[in-house]
Amino acid sequence: MSDTLPQTIGIDISKAVLDAYAYPAGNNQQFANTARGHKALIAWLGQWSVERVAYEATGAYHRELEQALTDLPCVKLNPARARRFAQAAGTLAKTDRIDAVMLARMASTMQPPVRPAITPEQARLAELSGHRQCVPVSRHDRA
Repeated sequence: MSDTLPQTIGIDISKAVLDAYAYPAGNNQQFANTARGHKALIAWLGQWSVERVAYEATGAYHRELEQALTDLPCVKLNPARARRFAQAAGTLAKTDRIDAVMLARMASTMQPPVRPAITPEQARLAELSGHRQCVPVSRHDRA
C-alpha cells in the first residue's frame, strides 16, 4: 500500500556513498556518490511518486548530487536542525542509514518548502563570487 503513496526521500551524503531512505515505504538503498550512482538513485526513485527529496548541506559533497536532482522536488536541510529533530524523536544513535531515515521523517513531518536547485551557471557564479571576496583590495583600488 505504501508504494502508491507519495514518498519523502531522505539522503545522507558522504564523500563516497549516498544512503537513501523512502518514507513511508520503508525502503533503503545505498549508492555511490558518483555520476553513475546519481543515475542509479534517480532510477530507484522512479518507482514512486516523490513528494520531497531531503538532504543536508554538506559542502562539496552535496553539490553534484544537487545538480543531478534538478528535476525533483529537493529540500536542503540545515544539519544542526536535522540533528535536533533526531534528538527530539529520541534517536541517539548516529549512522548514515539512521540519518537518511531521520531526514526523510523530518521532511515529511515539517514539510519544508521545496526550492529549485541552482543551475550549474549559478553554482559557478556563487563560487567565483566567494573567491572574489577573498581577494585583497589594493590601495590603488580604494581611491
